[in-house]
Amino acid sequence: MPVTRRRLLLAAPAALALPTRAPAAALRVPPLALQSWRLPNGLQVYALPDPAAATVSVQVWYRVGAKDDPPGRSGFAHLFEHLMFKGTRHMPAETIDRLTEDVGGQNNAFTVDDVTVYHSEVPANHLEPLLWAEAERMAHLEVDQASLDSERHVVIEEYRERVLADPYGRFFEALPALAFDVHPYRRGVIGRIDDLRAATLDDVRAFHRTYYRPDNAALVVAGGFDVAELARWVQRHFGPVEAPATPIPRVAVVEPPRRRDEARRLSAPHVPLPAVALVWRAPGAAHRDAAALQVASALLAGGDSSRLQAALVRERHLANAVGFGADLRADAGTLAGWAIAAGGVPPARLLAALAAETLRLAEQPPSAVELAKVRAQLTTAALVERETPAGRAEALGWALVLRGDAHAADRALDELQAVTAADVQRVAREHLLRARRVALTYVQGAPA
Repeated sequence: MPVTRRRLLLAAPAALALPTRAPAAALRVPPLALQSWRLPNGLQVYALPDPAAATVSVQVWYRVGAKDDPPGRSGFAHLFEHLMFKGTRHMPAETIDRLTEDVGGQNNAFTVDDVTVYHSEVPANHLEPLLWAEAERMAHLEVDQASLDSERHVVIEEYRERVLADPYGRFFEALPALAFDVHPYRRGVIGRIDDLRAATLDDVRAFHRTYYRPDNAALVVAGGFDVAELARWVQRHFGPVEAPATPIPRVAVVEPPRRRDEARRLSAPHVPLPAVALVWRAPGAAHRDAAALQVASALLAGGDSSRLQAALVRERHLANAVGFGADLRADAGTLAGWAIAAGGVPPARLLAALAAETLRLAEQPPSAVELAKVRAQLTTAALVERETPAGRAEALGWALVLRGDAHAADRALDELQAVTAADVQRVAREHLLRARRVALTYVQGAPA
């Protein structure tokens, strides 16, 4: 069953145990073995062949996400992700499962703010049927009322489980809306129940026509295959898919600057301990400060030895859990730090400590050892991702969607390793210390 995968406020990988020595020379990582071309109908194709791989990963990246939800239809891109696993003109429901799971493979999908991705991995000799299936659901999706009602129920239950039933679900769901006043990034990806219930079959058909088209998609194939053979298969199955003559709607909202700091209070039932958060706006993923902001985020909350964990949890016992995330999306981003209070700690005291420790990064840059450790965390995570065909394909897809350039996946490794202590201090001063923020206090009470 497809699931939505959120990247907001994820901590960096667990800290690595490194000796206290001078930082090593930057790693030289071979670039991705990328070949690319575009079909006449606009489909972008990216091939990452690996003759040693026994499997192949097929990913279709549609440039449509939660930010593209129609007015009054929050969560529609996510709902539609589920509907893409239903039947088509020539393919009954669950065919994708049969083409993957029955041969020892797997498939899934996720929706975030900027993109919806369908990804499968199968033994390499089963590549062509999967290409046919992806082209088929791009061109000939058919959804009836029963399928819409069924998947709408699944998504509504997902919202209830992740947002309403989780004691801190409303807390994390609220953070994007604190960062943005007008940009659709402020809406949750899952969607609100009333909006989901309002979706109609006409909405489904219109959404498919508008966004699920070859000139709004990138096909990424990685693993054990012959590029010439792949090109023939892609042309055979995707080539006949027509691109509509109508333009693709794009979000052009420009968020106005925040003029002052703000404080908000949110209450919800069944909150065992108060929580607090600080939220700033940030630049997009293609900004020159992106790598330094990633490093700053990891310094603050990347594992047990991170600054927030050490100061607020282990040393002062003010919090049970802490986190900090640099969520840099295509149009803009957010920086958000949060903490869940230890028993008996007043929210105001915890909020002040969270602010002080976060902003200390602007005044006290990391030591050479501290910085080397965090850069190793992030670089290692990126290298581990590249160990599999699916990981290489996903790294390429994120670079394409968030930075507009598939080759940015290679540059990102060099950019992370080039971040200095001065860079970290500079971005902390610019994007945290001097920027306007919203402070959130989250407590037990009636929903508000």
